[in-house]
Amino acid sequence: MAECKALIVEDSASFRELVKDILHSQFPSMEIIEAKNGKEGMEQAASFHPDLIFMDIRLPDESGLELTKKIKASWPDTTIIILTHYDFPEYREAASKQGANHFLAKGATTEEEILKLVESILSSRNIGFNTKNNNGLS
Repeated sequence: MAECKALIVEDSASFRELVKDILHSQFPSMEIIEAKNGKEGMEQAASFHPDLIFMDIRLPDESGLELTKKIKASWPDTTIIILTHYDFPEYREAASKQGANHFLAKGATTEEEILKLVESILSSRNIGFNTKNNNGLS
């Protein structure tokens, strides 16, 4: 069983680092790479073949929704989680139409909610992952 691979597509370096730290806190063996714009996101998706993608909606060069549509057309089994400040019904609907699997609002979603969602996704897809328990041991 392969270990999980994740891609974070987000223009804010500090937010990419935050998501990466959250994921590594519970999934220390998860391989995580980053992209700061849509072009890099598509290139990384093509070469890295991530199991999970955390996607911002507003990127400097392309809509995260359009990028989601492109990635899902090429790699339909990739799970895409939209993580954005724009928590509006029309964005949720558009994300779903473009193939996003989940939609989380920045600022309203807790670290625990992110980790539970990822664990649920990995378990349902039978992707290997090592987690840390409450006392920090693997």
